[in-house]
Amino acid sequence: MSVRVVVADDQELVRGGFAMILDAQPDIDVVAEAGDGAEAVAAVREHAPDVLLLDIRMPRMDGIEAARIVCAESACRVLMLTTFDLDDYVFDALRAGASGFLLKDVRRDDLVNAVRVVAAGESLLAPAVTGKLIAEFTKRPAPRRPVATLEVLTARERETLLLIARGLSNAEIAEAMVVSEHTVKTHVSNVLSKLGLRDRVQGVIAAYESGLAVPGA
Repeated sequence: MSVRVVVADDQELVRGGFAMILDAQPDIDVVAEAGDGAEAVAAVREHAPDVLLLDIRMPRMDGIEAARIVCAESACRVLMLTTFDLDDYVFDALRAGASGFLLKDVRRDDLVNAVRVVAAGESLLAPAVTGKLIAEFTKRPAPRRPVATLEVLTARERETLLLIARGLSNAEIAEAMVVSEHTVKTHVSNVLSKLGLRDRVQGVIAAYESGLAVPGA
């Protein structure tokens, strides 16, 4: 079964190039293109894609607002495109529900792989990306909200979330907790399910915003 994708970018050549690369894959089907955020939201509503490849900065409605609407209304997963490295726009997009981001100069193979990863329900959260997210939090004031939102988690699940926030992979978490990787996957799944989070990116954000993880610690 093919991964259904909508590509949204206000630059026609960029949009067409990404669409051509993705549509050439046997397991990916580009079902629509959009030139701004409003068109992207309309395309998702009409075509119900699995993945929305979405530029952050577009006219009429930017990618952040489009991501917020799409993530609230559908199960479509959003993969953001940006010209810049991790900045406030990307951070806000992740908070809006995006499952990851790519720089526009991404290599062909990395673009295709990113769409497949996100479509499979994973987040595009490479260690470097996690590090940048954590670095962003270290610049911000310590959260004032209590950790009450995490009361639904067991002690082991809270520990798992904290290690996710530190950028550890499942294998590294398993080593740190002295459990099997299968057990870690179960803990991660439970954490995301109980907190209503889409993926590990949202987990990192939740850990810091709840106060479980502290910037600079």
